[in-house]
Amino acid sequence: MQTAIRFTKNDLAKYPFLKEAAEYVKTLDLKIEDLASPEFSQILDRAKERVEEAILYATVTRRLRNEEIEILSFPTAIMLVAATENPFIKRRYALAEAKQAYNDLKLEPKEKILKIAKNFQWKIETANSEEVVAPYEFKLHFTDYLKNTATLRDKKWKLVNRPLVSGNVYLTKTETARLLSEEVRRHIEKRLEIGELPKLPQKIKDTAEALKTLTLEKVSKTEIEGIPKTVRKEAFPPCISALYEAAQKGRHLSHIARFTLTTFLVNIGIPTEKIVDLFRATSDFNERLTRYQVEHIAGERGSRTRYKPPKCQTLQTHGVCISSNKFCKEKVYHPLVYYQRKVKDFK
Repeated sequence: MQTAIRFTKNDLAKYPFLKEAAEYVKTLDLKIEDLASPEFSQILDRAKERVEEAILYATVTRRLRNEEIEILSFPTAIMLVAATENPFIKRRYALAEAKQAYNDLKLEPKEKILKIAKNFQWKIETANSEEVVAPYEFKLHFTDYLKNTATLRDKKWKLVNRPLVSGNVYLTKTETARLLSEEVRRHIEKRLEIGELPKLPQKIKDTAEALKTLTLEKVSKTEIEGIPKTVRKEAFPPCISALYEAAQKGRHLSHIARFTLTTFLVNIGIPTEKIVDLFRATSDFNERLTRYQVEHIAGERGSRTRYKPPKCQTLQTHGVCISSNKFCKEKVYHPLVYYQRKVKDFK
C-alpha cells in the first residue's frame, strides 16, 4: 500500500498558497498590527522583497532557510499587493508566484503533485501504463483541464489535440505542473480581489506606496497599461511592417531581425502557431527549430520569461530601423510604444 503524502513545513514554505499553509498561519494568531512592530520586521521585509522581485523580474524565488518567515511572508505580501490597489502589481504578483510554483512543481514526485492538485479539488489520478503509453503520467477530468487552459494560446493545449479517454485528458508531469501553475495564478488573483481593505498601520501603507513608486520607476508605461487585445497591422511601426512583409515573401532575415519581429508579435498577442506559420515561406524553414525558438521567446519554455523587442536605438545600430517616420523620431523610443500609441488612432 502506498504511504500517504504529508506536507512538511518545507512544503508549506515552498507552496504557501496551500490550504494547510493558511491553516498553519491561523494557528499563530498573527494580527495586522503586529507586522508593523520591530519584532516582526523580518516578515514584512521578506514580503516586500517578494513583491519587489515580482515587479522587477516576474518571479519570486524561494528563501527556505527560515521556513516560518517564508510561510508568513506570503499572506503579508498578498496584503501589501492589495494595499497598492494597482492592477498591474496584482497581475504581476500572481503571475510571479505561479511561475515559481511551476519551476518547483515539475521537479516533484508524482505523489506530491497529485496531493497539491487535489488541494484545488481537481479530479485527477495517476495514469496506468495499461491505459495509455508513456510519457503521460496523469489523467485529469476535462472540466478541470478546460478551466486551466483557457488563457493558453499554443495549439497543443486545444482539447482536440489531447489524448481524451472517458472524459479524462492525459498529461505529462511537466504539463500537469504547468496547468497547476495556472490554477495558482487564478487562486492568488482571486485572493487579491478585496472589496474593502481593513485599516492598515502606517508602516504597511508606506511600504505599499514604495512598491507603487518602484513600479513607476522601473516598469515601462507600455507594460503597465498593457497592449490592446485587437491586433491592428496598420499600427505596426515601419520597421516591423517591413520585417513582416519580408517574412511573408520568404526573404532572408538576419538573427536580430527575426528576433525583433518574433518578440514584437508575441507581445501584441499573436499566437505562437501563427508566428511559426509566418516563417514557413523562408527557404531555410525548420518547423521544429522555429517552434522551439518562438516558444522560448514567448516564455512557454525554459525560464518562462517573455522577451521584449530591442529599443529603437538598438534597431538603428543593427540596421533594422530602415524607414522611420516623423512619429518614430518625435514620439517613441520602442516598437511596442509606437504600436500602443498608434493603435489608439484606429479605435
